[in-house]
Amino acid sequence: TFKRNYPPLINDEQQTEFAAQVMKEIVGNERVNTRIDPTMGAEDFAFMLLKKPGCYVFLGNGDGDHRATGHGMGPCHLHNPSYDFNDQIIPVGVNYWVRLAQTFLR
Repeated sequence: TFKRNYPPLINDEQQTEFAAQVMKEIVGNERVNTRIDPTMGAEDFAFMLLKKPGCYVFLGNGDGDHRATGHGMGPCHLHNPSYDFNDQIIPVGVNYWVRLAQTFLR
């Protein structure tokens, strides 16, 4: 027996477009993908989306070339023992979240 404790995480269409537009201004249209296949992962953010419309985003981590020796082969998902965060994307993420807030507050 198992319990279904997490609701599905379904992004709001308008919020997704807003979030994507901000990122496109930062990295360009060709580097933003809003049509990814659904995933089966559970995420706490789904509970927030039950209360307010929003958008869960993935920030790409590169192709794995940044990996330290001993961290497995190729790119992998978060929660994997071989995951090695790409520190070079920190400025992109910071810029995104600041611009997202600034754009929303205008």
